[in-house]
Amino acid sequence: YTLGMTPHTRRDKILAAVQDLPTNATYDDAIERLVFLAKIGSWISELDAGMGIPHAEVKRRLGM
Repeated sequence: YTLGMTPHTRRDKILAAVQDLPTNATYDDAIERLVFLAKIGSWISELDAGMGIPHAEVKRRLGM
């Protein structure tokens, strides 16, 4: 991932995430970042599928 190009494939996104880690990063740091990105991708897919909770409902559940 170089020259400010946006990664397109899942592999490109993985490589970009690892390359963006600091030089002193550990294996655990890399795994943590990849798990985080995978979860975000999953959540976005759920939202795109209409499986999210509307903001008003969240506020109601939180008593706001």
